[in-house]
Amino acid sequence: MLAETVIVATLTYPLMVFAYFMHQRRKIHIPIMVSLMIFDLLMPFYLYATRDWKTRLIDDGDILSFMVWTHIGLLIALFVLYGLQIAAGRRLLKGDVTARPEHRSVAKGLLLVRALVIASGALLVQAES
Repeated sequence: MLAETVIVATLTYPLMVFAYFMHQRRKIHIPIMVSLMIFDLLMPFYLYATRDWKTRLIDDGDILSFMVWTHIGLLIALFVLYGLQIAAGRRLLKGDVTARPEHRSVAKGLLLVRALVIASGALLVQAES
C-alpha cells in the first residue's frame, strides 16, 4: 500500500468541488458533502489500523517533524470547519437565511484546507519496504 489512500483522497476532492457548485440542488449537495465528511472523519482510524505508527513516529523520529505537526494542525482545522459548516447548514435547513453567508465562507475555507490536508498527506507518504 504505497499511496492508495492519497489517490482515493485526491479523487474525492473533485467530488467535493462538484457538490460545492451544486449547492442549489440540495438532494445532490447534502448527501455528497455528508459522505465526504464521514470519509474524512474515518480516514485517521483507517490509517491508524493499517500503519505501524510506533516505528514511523517514535523509532524513526518523525514525531519531531514540522510536516507531521503541520498535517495534524490542518486536520484539526478541517474538523473544526466541518463542525461550523454543519451548524450553519442545519440553520439553513431550518429556514434561517442569515446563515447563508457563513455557510458560503466556511465552504470556501473547507475547500482550501481540505486541499492542503491532501497535499500534506501526500508529502508524508512513505514507501513501504
